[in-house]
Amino acid sequence: MSLWELFIIAVGLSMDALAVSICKGLSVRKIKPKHVIIIGLYFGGFQAIMPTAGYFLGKQFQSLITSVDHWIAFVLLALIGLNMIREARGGEEEELNDSFGVKTMLPLAVATSIDALAVGITFAFLRVEIAPAVSFIGATTFILSAIGLKIGNVFGMRYKAKAEFFGGIVLILMGVKILLEHLGFLG
Repeated sequence: MSLWELFIIAVGLSMDALAVSICKGLSVRKIKPKHVIIIGLYFGGFQAIMPTAGYFLGKQFQSLITSVDHWIAFVLLALIGLNMIREARGGEEEELNDSFGVKTMLPLAVATSIDALAVGITFAFLRVEIAPAVSFIGATTFILSAIGLKIGNVFGMRYKAKAEFFGGIVLILMGVKILLEHLGFLG
């Protein structure tokens, strides 16, 4: 997997965290440096931890499903992407909560990184070097979460749905690319 492909996946995965960060930015009057660090560490950290867990789960079952791993990668990425698009189009109101405590941030970090668990499974099938990949994903999510916090604080909810929609499209396209490469349609 190239650095460019990894970057595209990292951005796609971080769109949920970006959207939630925008909502958190709405909830605080003034952003402090500690808010940026907290949101970045929670979201970036979990975006690194979850694909690592998925990778090791995938490694356990890799020998059993090697012949269909490209289909599994395609289906997982497509389902994640479609779910993100559905959420973006749903128009659900996010509950605004200005807390950055563990009771608030932990569930948000887990919820926004579930998709990364499935991507980690696909990384096992694609034989991706996991340590640099998850470090890159975590760092990308950290940065985008910090940006999202500021965007939410300045601009509001205007970009939340667009970010989720974009992330969904990106993940679906990556799944299609993996499938087409494996089937021999792309060099």
